[in-house]
Amino acid sequence: MEIISNTTDFYLEKETAVAIGKFDGVHIGHRRLLEEILSCRRKGMAACVFTFEPAPAVLFGQSDGRELTTREEKRLLFERMNIDILIEFPLTAETAAISPKAFVTEILAKQMNTRFIAAGNDLSFGAKGEGNAELLRKMGPELGFTVRTIDKVCLNGQEVSSTYVRSRVESGDLILAEKLMGMPYMVAGKVVQGRQIGRSLGFPTVNILPRAGKLLPPNGVYYSSVRYNGRSYRAISNVGCKPTVTDEHVMGVESYLYDFDRNIYGESIEVYLHEFRRPEQRFEDVESLKKQLEKDISAGADWRCTP
Repeated sequence: MEIISNTTDFYLEKETAVAIGKFDGVHIGHRRLLEEILSCRRKGMAACVFTFEPAPAVLFGQSDGRELTTREEKRLLFERMNIDILIEFPLTAETAAISPKAFVTEILAKQMNTRFIAAGNDLSFGAKGEGNAELLRKMGPELGFTVRTIDKVCLNGQEVSSTYVRSRVESGDLILAEKLMGMPYMVAGKVVQGRQIGRSLGFPTVNILPRAGKLLPPNGVYYSSVRYNGRSYRAISNVGCKPTVTDEHVMGVESYLYDFDRNIYGESIEVYLHEFRRPEQRFEDVESLKKQLEKDISAGADWRCTP
């Protein structure tokens, strides 16, 4: 996948099918847009995702900046979906002031060689967000592209949106979040060395420190899985600060992997959080912690395995 980032000076020679948006969470509504552009590959077009960095709401102070999906996680997901080109368009006061018509003419038509656009019915772009799908449809015939507007995807009568997914993650309802996203909630990162308390108790773990701004579910223990080096391992994970063994308030994700005992410090993994088990808690001593870990690991081994 070609990634174009931190520049407005680019030109795509190949004709493109484009999806525009923030793509936070890459939920099933987003996936519907991506299916449209991916289907154009058989017509010789490159499937191109155009997104903004940072998101408009962050630039204009309308968001706290917390993301369901970090830039690195989006890159990972788009590449696995076989997207050909990802444009992370730098959003500044200057670029945000580009008029909608200039955005369509200069960027979409000229720089991106666009021939097809998949647009959500709530799409907005250009100065003051005044550009929309209707403008694209009006300008398309003259500039050589067609537009397909995709209605909101609903699940159980509720419109699927990044805001809705965020509310489910924040409440710890990861079972519903997984249905909304079409995949379990992911936290990706590189393995760092912890205090090795788990190893000393007979339960070696891997630790990652989520990127600043990554939205995390409530502190606690979760049934999970970990992807490493192309393989998935059953796991159980703690999200939080490990209050029994440290007073430092550093948020981390610590995972015990079943049938795995390798030193992978510095290597990249993805933790997929499936279901909440219990809140994080402070134990009286390390022995009490060990007993609870034994219960958690036993429960994780049986999770979804019983008929």
